[in-house]
Amino acid sequence: MGTGRGRAKQETSAGGVVFRVVPGPDGRPEPLFLLIRDSYRNWGFPKGHLERGELPEAAAMREVAEETGVRELALRGPIETIEWYFRFRGRLIHKVCYFYLMQTEHEDTCPQQAEGITACRWTPYEEARAMISYANAREVLRRAHAMVDRRDVALPHPSPAE
Repeated sequence: MGTGRGRAKQETSAGGVVFRVVPGPDGRPEPLFLLIRDSYRNWGFPKGHLERGELPEAAAMREVAEETGVRELALRGPIETIEWYFRFRGRLIHKVCYFYLMQTEHEDTCPQQAEGITACRWTPYEEARAMISYANAREVLRRAHAMVDRRDVALPHPSPAE
């Protein structure tokens, strides 16, 4: 028998698309999205394996905090579940990853270098879309941006000029 996809090892991960709101060039609120760069110089989102008995939402919050140093996060809802196949050390892996939208007011980050995270960067949507290395992650960003644009999440109102 061949090595079909049915024989792949199953791995489950969860991660987050984190945004914060800043005044845009026109003074109106604009979301910035947090990207990480891995040791292969690919840009994407923080994510990682679920621990035994851990719910995907909890794993996503934990992984984002560990990989980016951002601790004060508000979970805004599920974005999408993506899956893909790849080979690692000759073994076929079927990866499923749950992504959640998260919001923070904090700008400071601290890339988890021990896990190969080489940089964290806050970027506007169009720039983030261009930077992201993988098509499935760009689609996750597109959906997250649509959630923010629809006001499915809390955006602060602009302050009156003083």
